[in-house]
Order: sequence, then structure tokens, then C-alpha cells
Amino acid sequence: MSDSFRDSSGKRLSDYPRPSVAVDTAVLTVPIGGPLSVVQVRDQVAGDWRLPGTFVHEGERLADAVLRSLRDKAGVTGLAPRQLHVFDDPSRDDRGWVLSVAHLDVVPAAALQTALEARVTPVSEATGMVHGHDDILEFAVAQLRADHRGAPDPHGLLPSPFTMSALRGLHEAVLGERLLPDSFRRAMLPMLTATAEKRAAGPGKPAVLYRR
Repeated sequence: MSDSFRDSSGKRLSDYPRPSVAVDTAVLTVPIGGPLSVVQVRDQVAGDWRLPGTFVHEGERLADAVLRSLRDKAGVTGLAPRQLHVFDDPSRDDRGWVLSVAHLDVVPAAALQTALEARVTPVSEATGMVHGHDDILEFAVAQLRADHRGAPDPHGLLPSPFTMSALRGLHEAVLGERLLPDSFRRAMLPMLTATAEKRAAGPGKPAVLYRR
């Protein structure tokens, strides 16, 4: 835009203070038999654990900055994060006025490979992070839980086909609560397709396998 542009107050764009813009990503997963977890990276200077993120470079798209931060800081590639929320409280970041455009991706544990300076940790233990990352993670987890209350494994964390028991176990891990088997089954069955396959899982009759 031309520097000759002036708004209704007679000011140019350069007359206004500008925040820095960052992107931060919550990459969530559920390890087999484990709890809902998140990818964290260790800061090379401060040594603390935080969400992978970066400042957006001049002329860079948000989506490209997200993929760059995941690749360079977490060693994670091949993801497709979606924009989640803009955190714009001017006091949220102790480094100064920083807008964070938060992103979310949900990835099967088997497909998640991280760098040495990254780890997958339970969300319940991922606290005390700098730059408002706790708030970003809390928002991302709330969104993921809302997704799972309305659909069976909406992000494809389970390999298909799967048993009803495995599906319930996944939802319990995501929601962080126990679910009544009969109630869960009644809620999920209308959204699943039973296959002709069955799987033995200990004593008793083999369990029916389902697809989403």
C-alpha cells in the first residue's frame, strides 16, 4: 500500500504501533494405552519446555510459519495444522506485545516422529509454560474434547477397524473421564459401520470390529 495512504484520522499505517505476530501449535496425540498428550520442545537458550512456535517472518504466510516451526523445532513434518484461535491480550507475553495465532493438529501416535529436542508429554503435566502457552494448550484440549463428545474418533487416532472397547478407551483418554460402556455404545453405534470381522481380546466371545 502506498505510503501516501491516510485513514480518516489523517494517520498513515506507519503511525500506528504494531504488535509482533507469533504462531504456536498444540500437536495432540494419544499414545497406545496412554493419556492425552502434547508435543513440547525444549528452548535452546532458556532450557524450558514449551509448545513449538515462532515469530512470523516478513512476507511469510501464517501456515508456512507453522510448518517451519514444527519442522525446525520439533522435527515434525507432514502435518496439516488448522488455525484455532488468536490470543491477543497485550499482557499475555512477557517479551512484549505479541499476538499468537494458535494452531491445532491431532496426530496418531504411530505417525508422530519428533526430534531429540522434543518430547510427547501428558497434557496434565504440560503446565507452567512461558508466553501464555498454558492458555493455548487449554483451549486446544477443550476443542478436541468437544469434537470427541459428538463423534467417534473424529480425528482418526485409532487404526481402523477397531473394537468398541478400544474406541471407548480412546474417548476416555481424550476426555479424561470414565465412560459407561452401555451408554457409550448406544451413542456411538448409529455413527459406526460394523464389519464382518471379529477380534479375540482375552476370554469370552470375539469382539465385533467397526469402522467410522
